[in-house]
Formats: sequence, C-alpha cells, structure tokens
Amino acid sequence: MSRAAPPETAMHERDPIIRVRGLVNRFGEQLVHEELDLDVMPGEIIGVVGGSGSGKSVLMRSILGLRTPNAGEIEVLGIDAHSEDAMQHREIERRTGVLFQDGALFSSLSVGENVQVPLKEYHRGLPDSLRYELALLKVKLAGLPADALDKLPAQLSGGMRKRAGLARALALDPPLLFLDEPTAGLDPIGAAAFDRLIRTLQQALGLTVFLITHDLDTLYAICDRIAVLADRKVIACAPLAEVEQLDHPWVQEYFHGPRARAAQQAGGREPGMSSR
Repeated sequence: MSRAAPPETAMHERDPIIRVRGLVNRFGEQLVHEELDLDVMPGEIIGVVGGSGSGKSVLMRSILGLRTPNAGEIEVLGIDAHSEDAMQHREIERRTGVLFQDGALFSSLSVGENVQVPLKEYHRGLPDSLRYELALLKVKLAGLPADALDKLPAQLSGGMRKRAGLARALALDPPLLFLDEPTAGLDPIGAAAFDRLIRTLQQALGLTVFLITHDLDTLYAICDRIAVLADRKVIACAPLAEVEQLDHPWVQEYFHGPRARAAQQAGGREPGMSSR
C-alpha cells in the first residue's frame, strides 16, 4: 500500500506528485533541456516519449536526484528533489521505486537478496524471517513463482529479470514508480503481459507510474497521458487522442506510421479515439 506523506510534506490529492519547472540540462555545448516544464498527477500512468537524444533518461535521472540540472526546480512528493538536506533525499528514495532497463540487479545476489536490499537499508530492525516473507510477497506480486526467490539473475530469462527488478522496486511500498523501457527486449506476448501487470499493480496499489518507453503498444494499452519530449521541451502532455493530433513532424511520424496503426488496431481503437 502507498504511504502517506509526512506532515511537513503532505500534499493535496490533486497537487502534482512530480512538478518540474524551467529545467535546463546541458552536457558541455549540448543543450538537452531548455526551460522544460512537466506535472505528473497522482494515480496516473504517464508515458514519456521522444526521439533519440531528446533526454528522456536525463529527465528521469534529474527527477530522481541522480543528476543535478543546470537550472530549474523539481519537486517530488512535495519535496525539493535537489535540496542540500540529505534527509530530504532519503525521503524521496524511500518513497520511490525504480526499474532500470534489464532490471539492474546485483549479479552476485539471489533474487530474494536483491529484493531485500532496500529493506535492509531502510528497515534495519526487521528480523531476517520477516524480510524473507516480504521479499517473497513482492516476488509474487511481480508475477514470479516462489522458487525464483533463490535463483541468481543469470539463471533467469530477460522477462523474469525485469519482474525481479520490479519486485525490488516495490519492496518499500512506494507510491511512485519509475520504469525505464520496461518492455524493451521482450517478445510481444511477454511485453503485453508486463503491461497488464503494471496496470493491475497501479490500480491495486494506487501507484503513480512514470514510464519511459519506445513501445507504442504500451502507450495505447496502459498510459493515461503521454508527455512528448521534442525541441528540448515537453511539447505536449495529454491523453493519446490529443497527442495524436499535434501538428509536429516527430509526433506525426511516430503516431501515424505503420507501427502506430498496428498498435491502434491491437488496442481495438481508431486514431483519435480515447485509449481508456
């Protein structure tokens, strides 16, 4: 279950759970983001899309506090993501879960031990038996069999490693989940099953999901809104039906090409129809 914010960071239900204003990210002479603004609302699955080099992962890392931007303001769960107060950073870390590409698991630890890493860091007083039971619960929530708990990442398929990474991301019952290309490398059946899992967990646990993807099927299947990164900004953040109508070259090519039409048909809708 999601946790309530501490009194000093309590949020109103319809306040943005992520608020980005005037974000600037630069690598030497390369300007990646320029005055970028974005709001992510509680309880939604937001899909973040954009061409290669548009800065999707840089945006996520900035929100998580893994990169210090050149300028701008970022609030996560009502907390300044770039505060100099270390306790503020730990509070954001405790209340967010992150699934990096391919799971990013510790190769020398079993799946169960990987899932227990956040529990050991933030709940050091828990007995080993309870940590084990919590890890088992998260593994099952992620759609893995119980015997996966004792396997090493190298013994798992790519899809199972992603689910193990998801179990670790859920270890602390975070209200906010970040997913970086969660279906990359999966076959269509596996990708569709992972999409369904994310939507089920989002609804059951009341999660807010920030999802970077190139997968059109994912966008049409589970995303409530789409944030489009282009021209160093978020040029649109709206339901799919609205984004599809945007008069921008990248949007037109991406959402109206052959792959988009196939994704629309798989979702049982025509261009311009709502995805929900």
